[in-house]
Amino acid sequence: MINSDAPYLDSLNPEQKAAVLQTTGPVMIIAGAGSGKTRVLTYRIAHLIATGIDAFNILSLTFTNKAAKEMRHRIESVVGADARNIWMGTFHSVFAKILRMEADKIGYPKNFTIYDSDDSKSLIKTIVKEMNLDEKIYKPNYVLSRISNAKNNLIQAHVYQKQADLIAYDETTGRGKISEIYGEYAKRCFKSGAMDFDDLLLNTFKLLNNFPEVLNKYQHKFKYVMVDEYQDTNHCQYMIVKKLASVFENICVVGDDAQSIYSFRGATIKNILNFEKDYPDLKVFKLEQNYRSSETIVSAANSVIAKNKDQLEKKVWTSNQLGSKIKIIRAVTDNEEGKLIAQNIFETKMTEQKNNSDFAILYRTNSQSRSLEEALRKLNIPYRIYGGMSFYQRKEIKDIIAYLRLVINHNDEEALKRIINYPARGIGKTTMDRVGMLAIQEDKSYWEIIFNANYYSDLKSAIPKFRDFVNMMQSFVTLNDSKNAYDMAMHVSRTTNLLKSLNEDKTIEGISKYENVVELLNGIKEFVEDDTNESEKNLGSYLQDIALLTDSDKNIDDVDTVSLMTIHQSKGLEYKKVFVSGLEENLFPSQMSLGSRSDLEEERRLFYVAITRAEEDLVLSFATSRFKFGTLLPCEPSRFIDEIDSSYLELDRRLMTSKKQTIGIDRESDTNPPVSSLRRTIAKQNQPIINRPPAITDFVAEDLKDISVGMCVEHQRFGKGTVTTLEGNIGSEKATINFEEFGEKTLVLKFAKLRRS
Repeated sequence: MINSDAPYLDSLNPEQKAAVLQTTGPVMIIAGAGSGKTRVLTYRIAHLIATGIDAFNILSLTFTNKAAKEMRHRIESVVGADARNIWMGTFHSVFAKILRMEADKIGYPKNFTIYDSDDSKSLIKTIVKEMNLDEKIYKPNYVLSRISNAKNNLIQAHVYQKQADLIAYDETTGRGKISEIYGEYAKRCFKSGAMDFDDLLLNTFKLLNNFPEVLNKYQHKFKYVMVDEYQDTNHCQYMIVKKLASVFENICVVGDDAQSIYSFRGATIKNILNFEKDYPDLKVFKLEQNYRSSETIVSAANSVIAKNKDQLEKKVWTSNQLGSKIKIIRAVTDNEEGKLIAQNIFETKMTEQKNNSDFAILYRTNSQSRSLEEALRKLNIPYRIYGGMSFYQRKEIKDIIAYLRLVINHNDEEALKRIINYPARGIGKTTMDRVGMLAIQEDKSYWEIIFNANYYSDLKSAIPKFRDFVNMMQSFVTLNDSKNAYDMAMHVSRTTNLLKSLNEDKTIEGISKYENVVELLNGIKEFVEDDTNESEKNLGSYLQDIALLTDSDKNIDDVDTVSLMTIHQSKGLEYKKVFVSGLEENLFPSQMSLGSRSDLEEERRLFYVAITRAEEDLVLSFATSRFKFGTLLPCEPSRFIDEIDSSYLELDRRLMTSKKQTIGIDRESDTNPPVSSLRRTIAKQNQPIINRPPAITDFVAEDLKDISVGMCVEHQRFGKGTVTTLEGNIGSEKATINFEEFGEKTLVLKFAKLRRS
């Protein structure tokens, strides 16, 4: 048995150690950015096991499989193989495991399918079409979002249909049929033996709420409950955790209210802010020492988040070096912003011998990546976008997976529709539409209809084709009882001729698809041969494993590239050099967040997350104009720049399009509306920051043959300026012009298109 003087505790600071040693009762660990929360949570679990707690009685919930895997590995290094017995994983993976064992109680098969967002959207699209609704109004993304929000708040379909306020809201948006779509969606998922990600939470709650014996079983099994990133939990997750921990109340939550940024997914910051109300005898530990970032970055982040009213009191600090000031890049357009950022990365790599992987560019919305990508490509800087199409979203991969899903669950409607005629077997859309109508009329699954196709005159011509398909799938089921996941996947790929048809396509795209399928099969082989994987090696276990991959678990590689991602996707990551682009009002903070203080505070927390991703250097950039819907519109610097204490900021003079600007230090009091010091200071210098560059149609160039030093001229892009020098031969003359807003520029006259000012 290991005591409080155990060697592994020596690496913890006093507050971390105190949190680890407090193993009983309700505990909340408020972990500031970069404060070593993963280490604390890891050692706390290790200490529980080391002091005699059975690993089978510990439940540890995380938000990514990657975090769970890393924690389990660390715990195992301290206490050995016992770590493999901990119930550890994401909310969805742990609850899916429980549901596999208890699903029959709520009417589901144990081999239920897990629908990803593509499956859900496809089903919703089908339902909307069957209901003869306008697909442009009832867009799958919107409808799925409404259904997801309802489930996260424990509102089932039959309850939604009786909620007058919800239906009234839908009617005001012109989507009064959402409650009916939700009802049909829930019915079809149940009939298909399928759950979407939100169902994994909702059905776990139903299981615990409606079956006291099941709740009692897991309450006494999980005597110690730990939750990471508690600020990101939604109401449904909160209720499940509260129920599970209600007997022993050995519950420990770890989180940072300053990094609560997922309200759009249903997360509620109230869960962490009000945690003490649920547990009056709560013990609180604050991890306030930042080990990640420089003192400048930590102090700047503190100065920003201090503006929020709804927060738990803490003061993050660091003993790291002061570090360089935060640089500000001011660009004329979003395209120029991309060029300046790419130029900075290129120069820093050369002068400081940095790797591409040391850099990250963060932005508020995915659409901002275009100008950044173009600029990086022109300088031959390799990059990778996070949040793009994952490996498992590719068509050829989803096709193979659909076959495997149908082996496990014949009633999986979305899988069946996907592969019933791939490769082509003469079963067309018209035939499948008939199957769909019969399934609705008889309240049966698609599989039940085609299995009994000979009973339906409407399907007479397709009976032989359906019989061949059914026989093939049933042969797969028989083999699946004796084969592991890899052998089964290989057999299916060959028997269906999927591998053969892809291999025969010798186009670049065809070769790529074939290679992707081979890579999938290699991955299944690794799954089967991985001795550290606690799952069974069968096909069902493999399908659940990949269905529960989170965004941060996908497309992970070790290629040396610059990382591009939204700030939401950057949470939990860290880089030596970080650029935060698009710091403009109505972009960041988002225009949609300006209607309420709570929304604006979440945007500020998002900015706090962006700042604290940086270890050594942080660069903030904004453009004074940006193209929106084909029109170049003026932009105002974000209020968030002004909320950083000016002592931590400097303008990067190498990268500024104006050389005369300095950060203003005459800040306004918090009682006044936020007005940018940048804008105010530049206005004092008679250099308006929001001057719209003249539209092409507004500018008429002159043929200035008699240009001379001292002449006042005007340029389409740079505005007004004074010629300071002339040089070069006839036909290739160059003029150095000191522009009022953009400083000195050297232009070739025959291309400059100047006019007298």
